[in-house]
Parts: sequence; structure tokens; C-alpha cells
Amino acid sequence: MTSYVSPPAEPRPQVLAARPAAPAPRQGIDADRWPDVAGLPPGSRARRAVAAVLVRSALRRLPLRVRWGGGSVTGDAGPLLDVRDPEAFFRRIGADGLIGFGESYLAREWDSDDLVGVLEVLAAHVTRLVPPALQRLRGVWAHRHPGAERNTPDGARGNIRRHYDLSNDLFALFLDETMTYSSALFTDPAADGWDELADAQRRKADRLLDLAEVRTGTRLLEIGTGWGDLALRAARRGARVRTVTLSHEQRDLALRRIARAGLADRVSVELRDYREVEGAYDAVVSVEMVEAVGEEYWPVYFDALDRLTVPGGRVALQTITMPHDRMLATRDTYTWIHKYVFPGGMLPSLEAIRQATAHTGLRVTSDDGFGTHYARTLRLWRERFTRRAEAVERLGFDATFRRMWEFYLAYSEAGFRAGYLDVRQIAFTADGVARGGAR
Repeated sequence: MTSYVSPPAEPRPQVLAARPAAPAPRQGIDADRWPDVAGLPPGSRARRAVAAVLVRSALRRLPLRVRWGGGSVTGDAGPLLDVRDPEAFFRRIGADGLIGFGESYLAREWDSDDLVGVLEVLAAHVTRLVPPALQRLRGVWAHRHPGAERNTPDGARGNIRRHYDLSNDLFALFLDETMTYSSALFTDPAADGWDELADAQRRKADRLLDLAEVRTGTRLLEIGTGWGDLALRAARRGARVRTVTLSHEQRDLALRRIARAGLADRVSVELRDYREVEGAYDAVVSVEMVEAVGEEYWPVYFDALDRLTVPGGRVALQTITMPHDRMLATRDTYTWIHKYVFPGGMLPSLEAIRQATAHTGLRVTSDDGFGTHYARTLRLWRERFTRRAEAVERLGFDATFRRMWEFYLAYSEAGFRAGYLDVRQIAFTADGVARGGAR
């Protein structure tokens, strides 16, 4: 089974050197697998004291209740943040900022019986957590992205492998029967239970295919196969589908699903980078792929969409977005999500997408956001993952991994609940004319 800390026989890229483990691994944490969770970071007493003052001050301004070291609770309202080991909590944040905040949770130095609620409050007030003077000095204190995680063709393969090649069986434990790992689209606000999720995922896929005007005879390219559900739905419409992915695990399962459906003659699945694709297509679709491309390569990605779509053809994307000012403020910051979940990822803003497509022949024809639907999707995944913890353990994923994955799902859900994140379906027409003349 693929290691969930690093690809086989390859070191896990790190912005920081692995720290020496604490004298005894914290809470029985595997120090070889989770060195920066098992061990506390180095740091001076002065830095820890400054972090304590700043963090306590920030939390006092938020609608949160906080318990420090098992003592009395401060704050009048809001979910409870239970800081069990304040010294370790401040030491990690003082050394590594929000990476340390996440690692402190993995080390069980803080907890909450309403994790999403705590993280939602933090997401809703993110611009107030760090004093303005320190925000202006972010480049000095924030960790930078490691060069090994740049989304070059080789780097992108490694980044994708570290997340999507974890285990098909793992993803099957918390995804619905469609094996769709992106936001669903619900119809009834009150009908967001597990039984509604598969239909909501199919609705999302069908709407994207409608935006791309996929029908019988359409030559369709999909960038980012997932586990094949959208390609299957397009083929059932009569399209001829070429879909590309960098994930070996996803490709293997997608091929099996396509063969079982009797559609192998209509769908080809290739292990191929989007930059290597040639041809001309009536439509191109891509679901939550822009986020994995990396800001450096957004112009290259949209150039590829433009180049591969025939004049008059359609492009339909689903993408997570964030506010432009926050994207600019955090674009160079290496985060907990980068380190533990999505290496090389970067969420675009709508303005960034506009800038990346300005020199192409792609023209926006529709743009719809439905971020609250992603919050509901993530809640269902998180609840199912939590209920199936024993099955996750039987696959070989230890307690720290399970806590990490729960934090990731809760962290993401909170971002959408707070409105800090959105998810959008954007349709383009390829007009055949890029900046500077005809293609």
C-alpha cells in the first residue's frame, strides 16, 4: 500500500528540516511517520511568550470560548476551544504559525467538541488574527513553498501521487457510490442527507456537461479524470471522451468502471499531463483541477484549454475560489494544507482567472457560485469518515492520519460555511481569436 506520508522510495518534500523527536513521542505518535507532530519545534522562550500574547489577544476578540490548560473558560459565547497544553500550543504557533496550529491539533494539544464551529469562527475573522504590522511582514516570518513542490511536469506527478494515490479503498470509505471527490449540487436546502449525495453529484456533473453542450458526437476532453464518473455520464450522452489524469490509482479504477459499463469503446483514460495533450475538441471540461495547477502555471493551463478547443467550442470548469485580496496576501505562504494534504496547490480568485484568460480566446458565458453546497458535501464526507474510523485503521492508516484527515475536512467545511471560500461553475466559449491575432 502506498505510504501516506511520502511516495515510495522518495523523501517527503519539506520546507523545514525534520525536527528531532521529543524525548518520548507525544500521545504515542509515530515519530518516523510524523516527525513534526511527535516532536516540538525549537524556539526561544521570548518567541513563545510573544506568540502567547498575540494569540490570547486575538482569541479574546472572537466569538469563542477558550479553556486554557483545563482551567476556567474565558469568553461568553461561541464554540469551545479547549487548549490542553498551552505551552506546546504557543511554542508551535510561535515557530510555525498556522502550520503549528494544525500540528498542535494532530498532537492533541488542543481539541473541540465543535471543531468545524471553531474553525469557522477563525475563517470568518482571518484578517483580524494577525496584527496589521505583522501581516505586512508576512514575507519575513511565513514559510515559503519548497521548490520540490512546484508544478513542473515532474513535480505535478509527485504532488498528485501524494494525495490521490493514497488508496482507492480509503476514498471509497467516505465518498458516495459515484466516487466523486468535488462539490455536489443539491436542489432542496433541507434535503442534504447521505441518501441525497449521489444524486446531487450526478446533478453537478450533468450541469457541467450541459454548460459544455455535450451531446451525441461531441469530441470531449476531460482534464482530471477523478474516478471516471463524469466521463461515464458524457459517454452515455453519446460523446467520445478522452480523459487524462496523473493518478495511477484513479486511472486503474476509472478503467474498470468504464469497462463494466460497456463504454470502453467511447472513453479513453490516459496517464498524461494536460501540457502534453494534443488534438482538437468540441468541448473541454475540468472539475476542481485549477487548484492543483499552481499559480505559476495558470496561464499555461488556460492556454492549453484555448489551444485544445475548436473555434466555437465550449469549456466548462468547476473550481474553488477565494477572495482576490486574500489570494494576494497568502500566495507565497506555505500552509498546513500544503504540508499535509495538497502539496503544490493554490486556490485562484475570480480576478486571477480573468487575468489568466485575458490573452486567450476564451470568453466567459456563465459563472455561478454555490459554496454552501460544498459545505454540505464536506459535512457528509466528514461524518461518514468519522463513523468508519475502524475501517480506515484496517487499511493501515494510523490514528494521527485519521485525525489529520478529519481536521482537513473540517477546515475545508469551515471555509465554505464562513464564506471565505466559494465553488463555481464557469463556462467559456472559444472564439478562435487569442490576443495578438487568430489562432
